[in-house]
Amino acid sequence: MLPPTISDAIEQYLDGYLAARNLAPLTRLNYASDLKQLARYLIERLGLERIDQVRPHHLDGFVVRLDERALKGSSRRRKVATIRSLFRFLAQQGTLPHDPSERLLPPEREREREERRVLTETEYKRLLGAVQHEARDGAIIELLLQTGIRESECVGIRLGDVHLPVRVSREAGSVGALRVHGKGRKDRVVTLNYKACRALKGYFAVRPKVDEEHLFLSKFERPLGARSIRNLVAKYLREAGIAGASTHSLRHTFATHHVKKGTKLDVVRQALGHESLATTSVYVDLAREVMDKELQQNAL
Repeated sequence: MLPPTISDAIEQYLDGYLAARNLAPLTRLNYASDLKQLARYLIERLGLERIDQVRPHHLDGFVVRLDERALKGSSRRRKVATIRSLFRFLAQQGTLPHDPSERLLPPEREREREERRVLTETEYKRLLGAVQHEARDGAIIELLLQTGIRESECVGIRLGDVHLPVRVSREAGSVGALRVHGKGRKDRVVTLNYKACRALKGYFAVRPKVDEEHLFLSKFERPLGARSIRNLVAKYLREAGIAGASTHSLRHTFATHHVKKGTKLDVVRQALGHESLATTSVYVDLAREVMDKELQQNAL
């Protein structure tokens, strides 16, 4: 009996291995997308048909191809991890006599700090000014800035995840709460300060009264996806004249400015959903850089 085709082997992996793991829907989607991209390369570009025809140099060529397309190092590392998981599974199942990805090396980690764009106080105030007359969009941007949640986490918010106080004010006890469905299916509860509560209350006043549990809806009354939120944020960043920033920059801005203002690092860690305090500690250096820059620019 001949070994399966490349496409059939990938389906075997997705149905037999990936489905049995407790992975978040977005993670499953990324795995499937990575392997479809690999299949196109092996079948259409190299002319291979069966999975047993794949050799280490074919996989090396795919990784080189990713580099030529200037994909971020983090994306290439994920794709390499997915490929190795696929072929390890096939070898363990006896579908392949050996694992051709065994010596496939992921790209070196890029310096993460180079990717961390932090908005200055002037910039994020300008961003909020650009969106102040749009209730839904303002609520999204305010929520991202005031909680530091990820883009994917914002997409996943449902009506039952949001709890607002009866009266929105600056008083210490007048806060809301948001249940966030984080990476790896790990939920956490983050505080909604008065600014986030005020923005959400304004959105609830105009949100369509439809039978849809997702919080943020499009004009067609359907849930907003990650791309829609990404494009929405990019639109207002442009209108505010802010270059080199993205949705994720709002997460970095939240963390950096809270550290700068004296919020305890462990509080920031919990809000961001980091498991390790070491991951959060990078924002100490970023806060120092922001302070240096502002004190230099605003010299008396």
